[in-house]
Amino acid sequence: MFSRLRKLPPVLLTVLAVLGVSACGDSHTKVTTGTYAGEAGKAAPYLNVGPLLYQVQVSRQLNPANSEDASYLQGLSASERKLEPGQEWFAMFILVLNNTSQAHVDANSFTITDTQNNTYVPLALGEANQYAYRPGLVAAKGQVPKLGTVPADFGPQGALLLFKIQVVSLDNRPMEVKITNPENPAESASAILDV
Repeated sequence: MFSRLRKLPPVLLTVLAVLGVSACGDSHTKVTTGTYAGEAGKAAPYLNVGPLLYQVQVSRQLNPANSEDASYLQGLSASERKLEPGQEWFAMFILVLNNTSQAHVDANSFTITDTQNNTYVPLALGEANQYAYRPGLVAAKGQVPKLGTVPADFGPQGALLLFKIQVVSLDNRPMEVKITNPENPAESASAILDV
């Protein structure tokens, strides 16, 4: 194959080389699918959902007997804390970036789905939960969680989305998160979670 390439005119070889390098990627490419179960040392992808970027910092099961994990359940009533047989707590900590010069509304629709089409939505967390993700307006050049807040500066460094999932869904992996653009509900992005 390389002997055939040597027979091509030098100008054509230069054009092929430039095309090959330019096809390797571009910082302006919109990413709407990805995986958070990536190789060690590689950062999780930022997903483009409308004008904002979303990155799952961590997704994992919670153990309420652990003091750190128990703090993520703060603000839930006794009945909300109750798990049905076969259920488990699952947390997803998310970072949202607004790199634009104007404020935008961040997503209020997240779902997690396993390979058997069991779909879960996050619980509504009250004001008492300082880690909770609360949709709203993200300032120009801002982020969620805001710098200087507990969820930004401690632990997983993301805002908490809390789910009750069936334990069987952990066997039905991979699980996929889907984030819907509130400014255009027909637009969404998804990624495979690292569980």
